[in-house]
Amino acid sequence: MKEKKRVYEALVDGAMEGLTDQALYDFVKARCPNATSKKIVRASLLALTDPHLKDRNILDVIYALAIKHRLDEGEDDEADEQLQSSQAANQKTPQFS
Repeated sequence: MKEKKRVYEALVDGAMEGLTDQALYDFVKARCPNATSKKIVRASLLALTDPHLKDRNILDVIYALAIKHRLDEGEDDEADEQLQSSQAANQKTPQFS
């Protein structure tokens, strides 16, 4: 929870400074080098549910970042599945010398 809170604070701070998209992502990664896309998405959801955070522009920026990186995770999962199925097919195919 401590790591998610730091990522959350970095997200909000960056968004309040006017950062968006890749600049905001880079800002968060600079402040929290161990933050993964998954952690950033979870921290974004935490920010979106925070009743104290009411600035529409900040919420929109954080929402856009969360959606972008959530979709990137899905593409990464699909690529991993394709790689695993490709490797499995290669193992089943007899190798001729």
